[in-house]
Amino acid sequence: MSVETRPQPSLTDAQPTELIRLENVTKRFGANTVLDRLDFSVDAGRHVTLIGPSGSGKTTILRLLMTLTKPDEGTITVDGEQLFPAPEKQVREVRKKIGMVFQQFNLFPNMTVLRNITEAPVQVLGMSKDEAEERARELLELVGLTDKRDAKPTRLSGGQQQRVAIARALAMRPQVLLLDEVTSALDPELVAGVLDVLRDIARSTDITMLCVTHEMGFARDISDQVLMFDGGRVIEAGSPDKIFTEPEQERTREFLSAVL
Repeated sequence: MSVETRPQPSLTDAQPTELIRLENVTKRFGANTVLDRLDFSVDAGRHVTLIGPSGSGKTTILRLLMTLTKPDEGTITVDGEQLFPAPEKQVREVRKKIGMVFQQFNLFPNMTVLRNITEAPVQVLGMSKDEAEERARELLELVGLTDKRDAKPTRLSGGQQQRVAIARALAMRPQVLLLDEVTSALDPELVAGVLDVLRDIARSTDITMLCVTHEMGFARDISDQVLMFDGGRVIEAGSPDKIFTEPEQERTREFLSAVL
């Protein structure tokens, strides 16, 4: 089924619409420079995967877009509006366009699955309870959990909890969905089910996706573009076929030989 998202520009347009831009972004933690004058952009409706060794800055990018941390230098723009630097009111409005699924599920244990999905749309977007619940039911169908709407998260498996977290992120109708190693906390036998849900979302919606993952097969399946990070910079970018079959950089080849 197709789940409604915010309107996106047609991918058949001659000039794709840029949705995310990072310019000269630097982020330091103490003496450690995690992002080093980083520049890259993502067009609306595209699926971009960030790969590279641990500590190369991939997750920091997602945290910057979620405003969980701030860059030391540079600018971040989303849908033509500046996210950083910007007044707090503007940051809050731009932030509504972005949803994220974390490594940990972060569900409210005292709430049912249904309420976990409807709480933010009602409280943050001002959506009516009836509208939020209708959308939640559609999303639970999408993630294959229609029979779990009244369950508490503690009664679900890890894979089911992560699928609820995906539905919760989509319930806010974000233009951008950030995925941060969403299968890393799951038992191996649960990984495939969550990745199948994300593949369905990638194929059935026009949402823009920015994904950090070590699941290279998944990255190859869903990505329009793959960015290889090392030392806080993009050292290679291209289509999945190019990056995984004929990478140009020796560092990329070394990384892929270790993870494939």
